[in-house]
Amino acid sequence: MDPITTMYVTQGLHGLAYGMVLFLVASGLTLIFGMMGVLNMAHAAFFMLSAYFAYQITQTTGNFWVALLLAPIATGVLGMLVEKFLLRKVHAMGHVAELIMTTGVMFVILGAVKFFWGTEFLAVPAPKILDWSLNYGGLIYPVYRIFVMVLTSIILVLMALIIFKTRLGMVVRAAVSNSAMVNSLGINVPVLFMFVFGAGSLLAGIAGVVIAPYMSVNPHLAEQMGMDAFIVVVVGGFGSLGGAFMVAMIIGLLTAFGVQFLSNLAPILTFAFMAIVLAIRPMGFFGERE
Repeated sequence: MDPITTMYVTQGLHGLAYGMVLFLVASGLTLIFGMMGVLNMAHAAFFMLSAYFAYQITQTTGNFWVALLLAPIATGVLGMLVEKFLLRKVHAMGHVAELIMTTGVMFVILGAVKFFWGTEFLAVPAPKILDWSLNYGGLIYPVYRIFVMVLTSIILVLMALIIFKTRLGMVVRAAVSNSAMVNSLGINVPVLFMFVFGAGSLLAGIAGVVIAPYMSVNPHLAEQMGMDAFIVVVVGGFGSLGGAFMVAMIIGLLTAFGVQFLSNLAPILTFAFMAIVLAIRPMGFFGERE
C-alpha cells in the first residue's frame, strides 16, 4: 500500500473510531429524548464521570475489563437516581425546568470530579490483549480502536433489536405516546422511564470507559464530547437512532480529515456541517415536523 493510500485509510479509520464513540454517547441521549422527550444536558457529564470511574477502578484492580463492567453500571444507577429523585419532580413543569435541572446536575458532577480527582490529565492503559497494532500492507493501526468499532457495532444492533423487536421496546414506545393507557394496563410508567433514563446513562458510561485509553481522562471531556453529541442528535433528527449513527460517522470523518488537511478550520467544520444541514432540513435528516 503506497504512503498516500495508507494515510487516507488511517485517517478514515481514526474518523470511524471517533464516530463510533460519539455514537455511543449520542445514542443514550437519543434514547432518552426519543423515549421520554427529555433533553438531558447532564448526559455528557455522565460520560465524563464514567471515564473517571474507569480510571479509579483500573488503578484499584489493575483490570480494564472490570472497569468496563462496573463503571457503566455505576453510571446507569446514578442516572436512575437522578431521574427518580430530581428529574421526575420537574417533569410535569415542561422542558425548560428539565433543562435547568439537568444543567444543574452537570455542574454538580463537574465540581465533584474536580474535588475528588483534580484537574490533571489521567491515563487509563488499554488491556494488554488489545495493546498492540495491526500491520497490514504497511498500514499500522491500533487493535484497541478496532475493538471500539466492533463493540459499538454490537451495541447498535442490540439497541435496534430491543427497541423495535421486543415487547419491552413496544411498551416503552407506547408509554411515550400514551402513558395513561399503558399505566392502566398495570405497567408502572414512572419506573419504566427511570430504567430508560438509566439505560441511556449506561450507554454514555460505556463510551466513557472505552474512550479513556486513547483520550486522557480530564474535566474537559464533557465539554469536548458533549457538544459533538448534541450536534449528532440535532442533525440526525431528535429521537432517530439511525440518524444519530449516520451523523456520528460523518462528524468522525470530518474531524479526522479536517485535522489532517484543514487544521486551522478543523474546529469549525462540524458547526458548518450542522448549519448547512439545518438550513436545508430544520428538523434534521430523519426528524419529523411537529
